[in-house]
Amino acid sequence: MSRQPAEPQLTGVRNFRDLGGLPTADGRRVRQGVLFRSGHLAHATDEDTVFLGGLGLHTVFDFRNKADQALEGPDIDLPGVRNLNIPLSDPADGAEFWQMVRDGELEQLRAILGDGLAAARMTSSYRTMISSRTAEHSRILHALAEDSVPALMHCAAGKDRAGLSIAITLLALGVERGPIEADYLESNSPHRRYRVRRSEKSSAGMSPEVMELLAPLFDARAAYLHAAFTTIDQTWGDVDTYLTEGLKLSPRTRARLQSRLLED
Repeated sequence: MSRQPAEPQLTGVRNFRDLGGLPTADGRRVRQGVLFRSGHLAHATDEDTVFLGGLGLHTVFDFRNKADQALEGPDIDLPGVRNLNIPLSDPADGAEFWQMVRDGELEQLRAILGDGLAAARMTSSYRTMISSRTAEHSRILHALAEDSVPALMHCAAGKDRAGLSIAITLLALGVERGPIEADYLESNSPHRRYRVRRSEKSSAGMSPEVMELLAPLFDARAAYLHAAFTTIDQTWGDVDTYLTEGLKLSPRTRARLQSRLLED
């Protein structure tokens, strides 16, 4: 698979990459330098900011909610770049759960994460993002087709909300599920992974058992993406129907999206 030959090792921004080079079913490829993904930009260093500012971005899509932004901070400002916040989860959804993830003792974590509960929560969230966030994903694709390229999409870790939005965009471009999954799983690379933080309130700290319990929340797992794809298939029958009926993406708009993001 042809990809960008080298990627920058950003210091304060995790999970950055260019989607350029991914192949479509009809033999074309995503253009280099038009679609990027990453974790949040709140902790970008001066050097990171210079690099990001040199990408020629039109829009940064921030899929975090207010709770995320309060925890991590707002994105840095990049001169001339539009910051578009489209939350893909409710700020109140799971606030107590995530506080427990940061502060909880071992027994509490076992109760909310053990016996497959953590993985089940993630699988359910992917299904929900497909079934209940059609308006948001429609807005994203229409924005890309209209004027928002080059674009960078991110959430907190750049893994779930951004990962799924990137996957939907790639489906609309005609990229097949195999290459989409391969890119999604790159979020597991050690230099990309979200840095798990636990507060000092918990005596359990970041012990091996704690980290094992937390792993399903911070892994990119193929099963999660498969759950999203299955939800598309079960709800709409196929990708084309999902795009046209679920996301209201007309053939003309889809063609414009492809002309902006794919090589000629």
